[in-house]
Amino acid sequence: MAKLYLKFKESVIREIILQNGVTTIGRTEQNDIHIDNLAVSGSHARIFCEGGKYFIEDLNSTNGTYINDRRISRNQLTHNAVITIGKHTLVFLDPTASAPDSNETIVMRKPVENSEATVVISPPRQAPQQDQTIVRGAAATQAPPMAALATEKIGRLTVIDGRTDTPEYLLEKKLVTIGKSDTAEIKLKGFFAPKVAAVINRTGEGYFITPAAGEKKLLVNGRPINSAHPLKPLDIIEVASLRLQFSFREG
Repeated sequence: MAKLYLKFKESVIREIILQNGVTTIGRTEQNDIHIDNLAVSGSHARIFCEGGKYFIEDLNSTNGTYINDRRISRNQLTHNAVITIGKHTLVFLDPTASAPDSNETIVMRKPVENSEATVVISPPRQAPQQDQTIVRGAAATQAPPMAALATEKIGRLTVIDGRTDTPEYLLEKKLVTIGKSDTAEIKLKGFFAPKVAAVINRTGEGYFITPAAGEKKLLVNGRPINSAHPLKPLDIIEVASLRLQFSFREG
């Protein structure tokens, strides 16, 4: 299942499950992925599926669309590709995505002025392409070796108050979502529960919890959390109507 993580600085804003149709990205509210930032054009880019492969196409935006810091016009998406649009990034995740054809070329269109009053920004700085990335908070960082992850202690969350699907959760995945969304691993109950309230990232440095953009009700040990926050044993997490305690699995 192909998905995107929309990020801004140190916050994961949204998780998007990609379908076989067209997903539009831009500043106007009519877009499937609405990014309310002046560095983003009204109709900035689109993602579509063709022949079982996903592609991204720039729609002649002012500031351009970048994949792994290279400006593109149309390009096939591969697993862990980092898309930069304005000041936001999107991480494409699909382990089944095949490599692009060897004869594929990256074409850059010349930006044109339009009536959207888009703010022109400097392009991303060129950086060496990494072999593998993971999502940590809102930044894509080099993934630790799988052997290192395998020897790490596995975190767990124990429900101490509130309603959810199970009394305990093992945090074995690199990214665990808390929310009402169908794709959330830890389900929030209630009509007003947010679709995505927070995410927990497992990295070589430990576990980090990050609130979704706009969420102000994430507490750790009674203190509000506004960015990626490291978790340690016995920490109490409060999100929506759920209270959980973080610890490590024994043995």
